[in-house]
Amino acid sequence: MSSGTSDTTRTGPGTDGDRPTTGATVPGPETAAQAVNAGRPSDAVETDATGKREETGKAEAAEEPKATGPDPAPAPTSKHTQPSKGARDGEKAEPGVKTEPGAPTGDDKKAEGDKKAEGDKKAKDSKNAKDGKDGKDATAGADTGAEPADPWQAFGPAPETVPGRLRRAARAVGRFLVHEWTLATLGSLVLAVLLTWPTLRYPLYTLPQDYYDPALQAWQVAWSGHILLTDPAQLWQANTFYPESWSFAFSDTLLGYAPAGMIGTGPEAALLRYNILFVLAHALATLGAYALARQLGAGRIGAAVAGVSYAYAPWLLAQAGHLHVISNGGIPLALAMLARGHGWSLRYGYRPKRRHAGWALAGWLVAAWQLSLGFGIGLPFAYVLAGVVLVATLTWYLRRYWIRPVRHPFGARLLITDLVGGLVFAATGVLLSIPYFTVAEQHPNARRSVGDIDVYSPPAVGFLTAPAESRIWGGLHEGARAALPWHPEMTLLPGFVLYALALGGLFFSVWRLRHRLLLLAGVLVSMVLAMGTRFFGGTFTYLPLVEHLPGWDGIRTPGRLMLWTTLLLGLLAAGTLTAFAMRVREIAAQRIPPWPGPWLRTATLLPLLLVVVEGLNATPHPVVPPQPAAMRTVQGPVLVLPSGQNLDQPVMLWTTSRFQDVVNGGSGFTPVKLAETREATQTFPDPASIDHLRRLGVRTVVVPRGQATGTPFEIAVELPVDALGIRREEIGDAVVYHL
Repeated sequence: MSSGTSDTTRTGPGTDGDRPTTGATVPGPETAAQAVNAGRPSDAVETDATGKREETGKAEAAEEPKATGPDPAPAPTSKHTQPSKGARDGEKAEPGVKTEPGAPTGDDKKAEGDKKAEGDKKAKDSKNAKDGKDGKDATAGADTGAEPADPWQAFGPAPETVPGRLRRAARAVGRFLVHEWTLATLGSLVLAVLLTWPTLRYPLYTLPQDYYDPALQAWQVAWSGHILLTDPAQLWQANTFYPESWSFAFSDTLLGYAPAGMIGTGPEAALLRYNILFVLAHALATLGAYALARQLGAGRIGAAVAGVSYAYAPWLLAQAGHLHVISNGGIPLALAMLARGHGWSLRYGYRPKRRHAGWALAGWLVAAWQLSLGFGIGLPFAYVLAGVVLVATLTWYLRRYWIRPVRHPFGARLLITDLVGGLVFAATGVLLSIPYFTVAEQHPNARRSVGDIDVYSPPAVGFLTAPAESRIWGGLHEGARAALPWHPEMTLLPGFVLYALALGGLFFSVWRLRHRLLLLAGVLVSMVLAMGTRFFGGTFTYLPLVEHLPGWDGIRTPGRLMLWTTLLLGLLAAGTLTAFAMRVREIAAQRIPPWPGPWLRTATLLPLLLVVVEGLNATPHPVVPPQPAAMRTVQGPVLVLPSGQNLDQPVMLWTTSRFQDVVNGGSGFTPVKLAETREATQTFPDPASIDHLRRLGVRTVVVPRGQATGTPFEIAVELPVDALGIRREEIGDAVVYHL
């Protein structure tokens, strides 16, 4: 006898021993009757790869011409017929079982019992029946018309077809496009374009709100990108406020936008860059607050309300001319990343398995980037983050040594990440603060006095008053604004819808009661601080911060702390809307079919729609004065007349073609030398003003006729200058004097 493979079959008790088989032929014909006489049952029991037993005799019986009744004479086995599965897999027949030819045996029931213990009997029987029908044990001359079965099917199922690279790439792209964070990002961008419109209608010529502070900030972004590409060591020695040093630190720098400033040159590029950043800042604020609410445990609708209310609160419409205030999205985004990295959620608490050092590091880096945009918003954020670190450190100590002591309650890797990330954040703050402390030493008038803070401190009625830029409430609150001393910084309405939702969140919410009370405490504390000296003189609230915390004396507008009030109100609102959405799902589950009706779906979206409507703007977008042609050719140092705080800010934008040194400049304070120069040049051109400018180092004076209209310079530019030892020429619409 020959053997084609190493697989052998063993007969039942009383046989001659092992019978070798091949995968294609059998050494000799063997009938079912002979198998019975040899002591083997005609219905063999198959053993699979795991040693389990299953029935194969039924598959063979299915091949017989008659499905019922015994056959008088079993058909001989063909030479090219596969041996039965029981023989092929080496299964032993049950001892003591005697089978009559053609008659059903007790092995069927036995195999069925064994099969139920292992899994799905019906699937196995169907497979075995198919094996028989496909011709594995077919009798001679039988033809069922079925396709030949896979010979390896007895050993396991056929492997699934592996999709190609193109199909895998298409699936990955599809999953990315429908992911929650992709949809949230796209939604934030679309909403930013719509709710800041018409910012992108004429982005090369207009600026939102006015062209004073926005022109200054457009120059700041352009200067940082230009100088980092050409001479990074001179970053803080800007081309404006000549001959002052450290002039780039005279106001918030928006240094974090420097990569954008490396693209393009000239005023038009600066305007386009500013308008795009203005829109993207709103989108980032929406996405950041959404991410924070989701990380803390809010649902999608609640998180969306928190994001929209944070980015488009009515009070922020009055800050449309301050990009460093609008650029606040890094605050909630950094907090969300830090909470994600530490596995912490307001709703679910601390979950160690969800810790991720990478998210924690990203949170620290985003926080450092937010700080680089300016200390007006970044400084309070730095102190809040320091308080969070202090609380987390205390919690770590208590968990490590007192409450359920564990060796590493936050993980060694995460602890190292926090140390590195915290050092990066602290180093960023220290390095950025050095120029500001230097400026404060050189220019004592740059420090904010209590009187300055008192001028910008809003009364309590400001929390219910909307700015003129609010399309919904602006006209209705005109009388209330008239009673405010400085309404651009005192109209602090976060939204009546947000007030109502946050109030509901105190009583109906997914947040625990203690968390709701903590959020409420945060709201009240931030509102008290936002009032500055108007809350009992600020003696025990704002003034101690100014007197004892470094850098706090540089903030003259306490009302901008309303940013934290808005964020906390949004989290309270997210809690109540999440609870409401859960209740809607419970009601929907009781319906037949279980699907929320149109009124319930509308009810969940209505708060979001109301918040969006309350954030509609009526912000003006004036055309920026065009750059005089002379500013593209003259060499510095240059003085552009007339000069003043608001007049000098567009001049700074005009220098973005050549970045020549100019005496002009606008910031939060006026340096003494610039004030003296403005005073001395009121009578230009005359010998006294010319001598002053020559001592200062100025060699060129530019007087744009359009800017001189209605001022004494409108007549002065027509006076003869031959006796003064200077030369005059006209370049375009400007008169240029060479001293």
